[in-house]
Amino acid sequence: MISFKEFIPPFAVKLFRRMRQHYGFFGNYRSWEGAQLASGGYDSQLILAKVRDALLKVKNGEAVYERDSVLFDEVEYSWPLLAGLLWIASLNGNKLNLVDFGGSLGSTYYQNLSFLAHLPELRWSVVEQQNFVECGKQYFETDQVNFYNSLDECYAEQHPDTILLCSVLPYLEKPYELLQEIVARGFTYVILDRTPFLMTGEDRITVQKVPPQIYEASYPAWFLNEGKFLRFMKQSYELVAEFDALSGEIALKGETAHEKGFVFRKRV
Repeated sequence: MISFKEFIPPFAVKLFRRMRQHYGFFGNYRSWEGAQLASGGYDSQLILAKVRDALLKVKNGEAVYERDSVLFDEVEYSWPLLAGLLWIASLNGNKLNLVDFGGSLGSTYYQNLSFLAHLPELRWSVVEQQNFVECGKQYFETDQVNFYNSLDECYAEQHPDTILLCSVLPYLEKPYELLQEIVARGFTYVILDRTPFLMTGEDRITVQKVPPQIYEASYPAWFLNEGKFLRFMKQSYELVAEFDALSGEIALKGETAHEKGFVFRKRV
């Protein structure tokens, strides 16, 4: 049997191993503040500019797909996420009214638009940091896509029944406060994607170091315990589906995490 390693130059293998050693998730911090002190931070304007420029190429038909400011030759669909969105629309007369919390400049909207464009009503609201909202309004806002500084502002204007959390909870200082707000607002559907969970142990705070070819950054990141998370959500929601996200397993010192997604529906 021929090994794929035979086709990979030795220098490329060494480079990949070095990258894995220096970039990814590290540590087990006692507090969010401690992880912040161990982080190098990030240049939000630089990140915003990279995401804006990449997504404009997608919007203008010059590129196919963008994720985290990186352009791809083909769309990497999260098929379970897309199935969840179409399932929700099918239950609501082929209408989808969604808030994409922490949704950047609408990357997930553009990722899935070819499968959602036929819907007679599609409202995609993005809640983000102020600089992203200002950029979104300038370059990406349409009749279907709107940008808001807060969940309060979005909810007052659009009244979405679905909230999407795609790679969001790990980067909030207090993720369960957002989940409590979601429950309190009574969203009918909650979808998570690209969220790492631990199968055992307590919630863990790490520092994520981003490879420089994406952008120079390091910042705190949570790994939530999956059992604890599900117990919280199942108090108010039924679990419709769970799935493995694109990245699959994530190596941490001492344990392995799994990047996952979930679809929840509010209990009647």
